Amino acid sequence: MDTDTTALFAPSIINGHTAKNRLSVAPMTRISATEDGRATERMTRYYERFARGGFGTVITEGIYTDQAFAQGYVHQPGMTDEVQANSWKPVVSALKAHGTLAIAQLMHAGAISQGNRFRDGTVGPSSIQPKGEQMAFYHGKDRYGLPSAMTEAQIADAISGFAESAGRATQIAGFDAIEIHGANGYLLDQFLTDYANTRTDHWGGTTENRVRLIVETLKAVRARVGARVPVGVRLSQGKVNDYHHKWAAAERDAEIIFGSLADAGVDFIHVTEFEAWRPAFVADGPSLMRLAKQHAPRAAILANGSLHDIARATAALDDGADIVTIGRGALANPDLPRRLADRAALDTFDPAILGPIADVKETELAM
Repeated sequence: MDTDTTALFAPSIINGHTAKNRLSVAPMTRISATEDGRATERMTRYYERFARGGFGTVITEGIYTDQAFAQGYVHQPGMTDEVQANSWKPVVSALKAHGTLAIAQLMHAGAISQGNRFRDGTVGPSSIQPKGEQMAFYHGKDRYGLPSAMTEAQIADAISGFAESAGRATQIAGFDAIEIHGANGYLLDQFLTDYANTRTDHWGGTTENRVRLIVETLKAVRARVGARVPVGVRLSQGKVNDYHHKWAAAERDAEIIFGSLADAGVDFIHVTEFEAWRPAFVADGPSLMRLAKQHAPRAAILANGSLHDIARATAALDDGADIVTIGRGALANPDLPRRLADRAALDTFDPAILGPIADVKETELAM
């Protein structure tokens, strides 16, 4: 390995909280909670491996935020009551024991929910059937259902769900920071997406209106957890049900979206693309991480997308990223930072880890 990895081991500060290095575990849905949404001992062992392996930050899988329409998957963990919040305490304690920053990712699945024990139907910005098919490795089958268009009261409830869950995550479970999931085709991203959101009220139409739900959720979470807790937002163009989607107004949309979050006081923005270093829109143009840094210069930028290639990860730090988040590479190498420090070889990701169902396997925990 010829790449100089020194820069990856410098600390990074997010709103007064120090990540000991620039290497983070990306959020990955692993559907290993109990049926009623409690984190399990197996999940504690799974997450602790990454902290023991030297990662400076660990971001959890998406945690659902209310007992209405938020849940997306069978065996997804929640943060909707004290029982669920308390179940996360061992996970957080295990991460902190190794000096790792613990970030809870909160999500509402919206129209692409494919397993919700609280409701039979789904909701979204508009009554438009989502693209694509449900994911089989998360127990999905067939097309997504037709959602109902959300009422003002349901939108208010969704925002409140994020805020109250953020309070439980930080004040009961003990998480250091909150990531609001505004990416990958879930509810907040559905509002941002032109073809999924055909509303004619102040939640639809212009990009400024379509990003409003993300901004209002950020403000509500901030009000609930206070000024000292780092609060960030994850954003993407592609989605789990539409990999190739691009923001229609390209760099102008990026300016509005990232700028709106910056104006609302976001502490970090987590951008994810299939390959993070690629131009976001046009050949030879800037990457999404570069645009995020340009339009939200005071926020820490977390970048995700095939950055398990260490030369790519190091280069990302010169292209706007403050921290790189790693998914597949972390599954293959839960001790990736330690291996880098020891200049040891990295293992290649084996997709069998996520099949036939993407839950946490005993074989992984033995790694």
